[in-house]
Amino acid sequence: MNRTLVVLTLAACMAQTGAPIVVLLGGIIGAELAPTPGLATLPVALMILGTAASTIPASFIMRRFGRRSGFLFASGYAVVAGLLAAFAIQAGAFWLLCGATFLIGSHNAFVQQYRFAVAESVPVARLGRSLSVLMLAGVVAAYLGPKTATLLQDLVPNAVYAGSFLGLSVLMAGAGMVLSFYVPERCEPEVGGSGGRSLWQIAQQLDFKIAIAASVAAWSIMSLLMTATPVAMHHFDQFSLVDTAWVIQSHIMAMFLPSFIAPLLFKRLGIRGMMLIGLSISFLCLAVAFLGRHLMHYWWALVLLGIGWNFMYLGGTALLTRTYEANERFKVQACNDFIVFAMQAVAALSSGFFLFSFGWSWLVYLSACVLIVPLALVGYKQLALKGLKA
Repeated sequence: MNRTLVVLTLAACMAQTGAPIVVLLGGIIGAELAPTPGLATLPVALMILGTAASTIPASFIMRRFGRRSGFLFASGYAVVAGLLAAFAIQAGAFWLLCGATFLIGSHNAFVQQYRFAVAESVPVARLGRSLSVLMLAGVVAAYLGPKTATLLQDLVPNAVYAGSFLGLSVLMAGAGMVLSFYVPERCEPEVGGSGGRSLWQIAQQLDFKIAIAASVAAWSIMSLLMTATPVAMHHFDQFSLVDTAWVIQSHIMAMFLPSFIAPLLFKRLGIRGMMLIGLSISFLCLAVAFLGRHLMHYWWALVLLGIGWNFMYLGGTALLTRTYEANERFKVQACNDFIVFAMQAVAALSSGFFLFSFGWSWLVYLSACVLIVPLALVGYKQLALKGLKA
């Protein structure tokens, strides 16, 4: 295991806790502070919008100054974002809270680049295994984030959950300290030379379209259901915060635990096989979510959602790296992440509206429509390959 993988995996254990904390608490706090109920999930949606809005700037900063500088810069303002969120809760300032979660999401755009930094540091033969190891950091973050949120929720007197975001700032500072040991191994930074093919030319590849579609579907349905779940459970169905945190914790662990077996699946099934398994599990998730809203329905649906996300997202990331050359990487990675997280932001913004206006079932219907696109593209690719063999 190389130095880059070790350092970035350790940093990711802390850096990735921002999203679980905001997902768990954003809608609950929003329901108390928002001027209208329909805006309850806006803090979560703006976190995702922050990720989408920052993908291209993040890529530009790292292209110009190197990945190390970009990672450290993002960790620094993530610390500030946690402090702002804590102050906003104490002051009852909904829009300031939204600004803080936007910054937390912006930091996530830099964290998403960890996987590309790892991909640049390992041989192609070890790519699947290395990405799987990196994603295992999410298991730690899945436990550490919600645990921090619940343990520190009463730390600040008369401001429930402000302490949770102070804890987030400490975790972001810890990630920054670990990242100070990161030394890029190659491809740092990109200066001069040809930019390779245009994005339009690269985007004509069917594999590029499949990679984008798989990642968009994985993140979009995850955002639709995960954003709405804490509000649906705690606000509508009156489950306790402990039960709600357990479901979210289980979901996030399910997003990353399959990485233990992902290298074996990559080897045996290939990238498209991984995607098909992910799609199948995601459809099963929607079936469970449609059947009922008891605690175990929520739990099973969110666990299956996490597993399906893992297989589709890993498959999409691995396939994307096969569609570009080294001198094209920054623009392709930025394009991929912008599309993926912009669509995720749309899904998050839609989540609260559909939940409050039409109910849980409409989120399930919408998620099923999103999954049809990558399923059709992967099926078309399989038919095309069979035609070539014939």
